[in-house]
Amino acid sequence: VQLQASGGGLVLAGGSLRLSCADSRRTFSNNAVGWFRQAPGKEREFVATISWRGGDTYYADSVKGRFTITRDNAKNEVYLQMNMLKPGDTAVYYCARSRSSYGSRRQSDYNSWGQGTQLTVSS
Repeated sequence: VQLQASGGGLVLAGGSLRLSCADSRRTFSNNAVGWFRQAPGKEREFVATISWRGGDTYYADSVKGRFTITRDNAKNEVYLQMNMLKPGDTAVYYCARSRSSYGSRRQSDYNSWGQGTQLTVSS
């Protein structure tokens, strides 16, 4: 597996957690990277994306102001800092590499996906 998402777990509502996405093949430093999530019984949805240098970020309205996406190209890692977590954030979180340097909300623009990490937020 090229992209490895980690950092998920069980957290209380209002808490914080940071997810990491590591690129074992060191191939995404020139690509945008996105985070998506899939809750039980729901379609996978866009969460956040960051451009190749980290200068442009976009968020789903549902996480704006609570989640922050960053990257460290020297370490080939992308992070998702999640604050003020809600039970509705419970999902499997996936990171994905975009085909281009600037990210989008469209899943079809991403051609390499990690295996996902589970986040459970309890009330």
